Amino acid sequence: MRAPQPVEKDGPRVNDEIRAREVQLIDKDGANRGVVDFRTAMDLALEAGLDLVEIAPNSAPPVCKILDYGKFKYQEQKKAAEARKKQKIVEVKEIKFRPMIDDHDYDVKMRAMKRFFEEGDKVKVTLRFRGREMAHQELGFKLLERVKGDLSTAAKVEQEPKLEGRQMVMVMAPR
Repeated sequence: MRAPQPVEKDGPRVNDEIRAREVQLIDKDGANRGVVDFRTAMDLALEAGLDLVEIAPNSAPPVCKILDYGKFKYQEQKKAAEARKKQKIVEVKEIKFRPMIDDHDYDVKMRAMKRFFEEGDKVKVTLRFRGREMAHQELGFKLLERVKGDLSTAAKVEQEPKLEGRQMVMVMAPR
């Protein structure tokens, strides 16, 4: 029967949670007050009706700022939400070819690949061989070289064409 571990609070330490004798103080107007005693900093914060928040805990002495903690937390949440919104997850789209593909079908697939690159996604080009087509792998390499040449301005090859069983695979990424 052990006592439970104290719950570590996420976010910066506030007011009496700060465990330093001296702190680098930034007052409510953003002016640097220099290194001051913790008690003095706490008194200044109480006098202003605000909180003493530890901004940079790893510096020596830790940097503390006098501000409204509720407002500070709200601003941090907004920043985090904005960062998540701007984040783009790169997806890998797959386009499948056959060695004897017709010109029109090829053009349609090329348009789709260009659209994927404009959206910032990677494309995995899969060339599938059936039956006796395995005897003519050079046709597959020629087709993938043609794809590579046609898309040289929009994309770069991330993984060169290689044979995996009955299919040839190449991965391309946007420039």
